[in-house]
Amino acid sequence: MAEEKKKEKEKEEKEVSEAEENSVEDVVEEEVVTDLNEEDEIERLNKEIEKLKNDYARAYADTENLKKRLMAEAEQTRKYRIQSFAKEVLPVIDNLERALQSKPEESNEGFMKGIQMIYDQLINALKNEGVTEIECLNMPFDPNLEQAILQEKRDGIESGIVIEVLQKGYLLKDRILRPAMVKVSE
Repeated sequence: MAEEKKKEKEKEEKEVSEAEENSVEDVVEEEVVTDLNEEDEIERLNKEIEKLKNDYARAYADTENLKKRLMAEAEQTRKYRIQSFAKEVLPVIDNLERALQSKPEESNEGFMKGIQMIYDQLINALKNEGVTEIECLNMPFDPNLEQAILQEKRDGIESGIVIEVLQKGYLLKDRILRPAMVKVSE
């Protein structure tokens, strides 16, 4: 009997040993599978992180570009805010200049002095906003700033020189409000 017990004990030990080996192999396989799954998960998460970083960088760049564009538009609006008003005022200036060129009677000298004061104030206000007259008399014709209405041949004056300004032209900073209408020598 002792031998049967010994055989049974050995058999049980052998089964336990095999079970332990199988169990260890299962655990090792599970760890390998788990390690592979974890590596896949880590790789997937790293790719997602890179994608999110890229998306963030694009969104940030888009925001910065929009900010710059809006600031530039706001600056343009501020710089040229008086443009439409100045265009409306130019005919008034022309009429004041015509009135000042007329020969006043002695009784109208005070009236003419008042017109001159109004004209000077209006010109100064426009200059303060960046409106300037295009200086072109006795200078070479510039088609970007002037519009040639007439041509006339004059002795002693070379061709292409502005000999008379028929209507003054004006600039608002670097933009043309109205080109000067001129007579050019042939």
